Amino acid sequence: MQLFTLRSFKQQLGKNRRRFRLFLTKIDKKTPRNIKELATKADKEVWQEVDCLSCANCCKTMSPTFTPADLKRIAPHFNQTVDEFKEKWLYKERGTGDWMNVKQPCQFLNLKDNKCSIYPIRPADCAGFPHHDKKKLTDFTHVYKQNVEYCPATYRWVEKMMTAVNDAK
Repeated sequence: MQLFTLRSFKQQLGKNRRRFRLFLTKIDKKTPRNIKELATKADKEVWQEVDCLSCANCCKTMSPTFTPADLKRIAPHFNQTVDEFKEKWLYKERGTGDWMNVKQPCQFLNLKDNKCSIYPIRPADCAGFPHHDKKKLTDFTHVYKQNVEYCPATYRWVEKMMTAVNDAK
């Protein structure tokens, strides 16, 4: 089986972006009864086709939200206080008040091998990405609409979900 790459993802995204967003809106409004089972099956299949280390587009183009727990866990790794860590690495987003990376790609991403230098203590937002396994999937359709733009795994997941939902009819 050929892996789904960042290059092929970018080529296909332009053709399917609108269709995928419409599908997510549709399942948000009228959720298929077996959506959780379909999502779980699609997620398992996706990880046979997508290798995050060959991509790392999320780390190159997005910023996680750093929670207070993340800050308390990560700052000591750098021998810093939470305030020192925030001052050096983060900014506070207007409107939401969320703490976000000051730069992109993520300062903790090694661009040579696409590995995270703080992987064991990475932010919860990173650890849960791309959030395919949420209990109430429809609470996250707005997240999937965003992530489909950046994440080949989410792109493939939505593509598989569309097929599964149509086949179930």
